[in-house]
Amino acid sequence: MVGTEFLRGQGLGNQLFCYVSARCIAEDLGYEFGTAGQEQLAVNIHSKKGMYFMDMDLGACISGNCGKNAENRIENKKEDFCIYHEKEERLYLKTCAHDMLHGCYVAGADEDIYKIGDGTLLYGNLQSERYFAHHREEIKEWLKVKEEYDSHEYTRDNLCIINIRGGEYTDNRPLFLRRKYWLDAMKNMRAIRADMEFMTVTDDVEAARRILPEVEAYHFDLAGDYVTLKNARYLILSNSTFAFFPAFTSETVRAVIAPKYWARHNVSDGYWASEQNIYEGFQYQDRSGKLFSAQECRQELLRYRQSGKMRGKGEALYGKGSVRIRQKKDRALYWWDKIRFRLARSIRGKQGTRDIQK
Repeated sequence: MVGTEFLRGQGLGNQLFCYVSARCIAEDLGYEFGTAGQEQLAVNIHSKKGMYFMDMDLGACISGNCGKNAENRIENKKEDFCIYHEKEERLYLKTCAHDMLHGCYVAGADEDIYKIGDGTLLYGNLQSERYFAHHREEIKEWLKVKEEYDSHEYTRDNLCIINIRGGEYTDNRPLFLRRKYWLDAMKNMRAIRADMEFMTVTDDVEAARRILPEVEAYHFDLAGDYVTLKNARYLILSNSTFAFFPAFTSETVRAVIAPKYWARHNVSDGYWASEQNIYEGFQYQDRSGKLFSAQECRQELLRYRQSGKMRGKGEALYGKGSVRIRQKKDRALYWWDKIRFRLARSIRGKQGTRDIQK
């Protein structure tokens, strides 16, 4: 048996990546599939209901509160499994305090994951399409939304859904996407359709209205947010895992724009955080508003790696004093961004609907 564990507090997007990747890897290797921590699926700060809008087959139960699979609890004890942690690669950079202390996660797919044996639990990022892209039609069935929760209310030929990630991202300067990203993406979507309209679906309505006040922002329940993204014709995504599987399993989507360099869109000089988040069918927008295909991104990243720019950055090189200085600078830049945004918003209010880009 090969499986994974749903962890306490883990976001739904990360849980779905672990579930889908582990299940696909188990199938590719010819092993039975199972999951530990089944009671934690879709239980976090955003929802306590669990996975109520999908009837997911979680496989054999491995310890924990197994619900309908409780009869398997004794047969599949977690302590009887080998543990395999997906290989990591990190860059220690001065771009933010986190990357100085912990390193920036930049890893691609771990090919050694296909050498694991029977009786293994997989842990890690597990977000590379290498693990699951070839099972796309099966995944659509695995993650099929129950009919009573599905909705095409916001499926329109001239409506683009924007997914802004707020919450803990909002005061994290490397992560929280700037207003310019959203304005450039809207401009690129209007190049497809001049009459394109926009609506935001977000976990943080206040943050969405602050960064993009001219677009109506909504936060439905977990199912409502998920299906609105899944059934959209056009999507502008943040660097969050939540929206990936709605987009990947969509039968309606025509164009998807996502941030180039993913979790380091704001600061990267060419590295990805991480390259696992380069997906076929997505268009990746850089800080100037230019769009790149997944293949173009991979080719550019290969050239970046071959240039040697990632060498010598694989270990912590910074003392506590340097980290503290970086933390203070990050905080100052965060407040400076907020002041600039408020000033720009005030100017927009005086000058009508004309956009003032940062």
